[in-house]
Amino acid sequence: GVVSEDSHLISILGTLSAVGLVVMVIGFSLGLGPIPWLIMSEILPVNIKGLAGSIATMGNWLIAWVVTMTANILLNWSSGGTFTIYAVIAAMTIAFIAKFVPETKGRTLEEIQFSFR
Repeated sequence: GVVSEDSHLISILGTLSAVGLVVMVIGFSLGLGPIPWLIMSEILPVNIKGLAGSIATMGNWLIAWVVTMTANILLNWSSGGTFTIYAVIAAMTIAFIAKFVPETKGRTLEEIQFSFR
């Protein structure tokens, strides 16, 4: 590697990596992480909330698994290409949300359900 095994820099980089990971997990948990569950609680009717919530949670974790399983393969192929693919998918997700997820601020559940018809 770039740094020898007995260098003091190795322990600093290890600590920096661990701190970075913790900060990322906290940031995700406070930011994008809870959004699927927030949307489910806002737009799903009470009579299907259990089943639909389970399916949405399974889909969320399935996509997380796909990203985890493909990341190393794609990074070995191309670092820039990997993040380009993920960025394009994220952009398509934002476009999907903007087009199909209704605004719920100040609306009752019945009004939200009516917007799906």
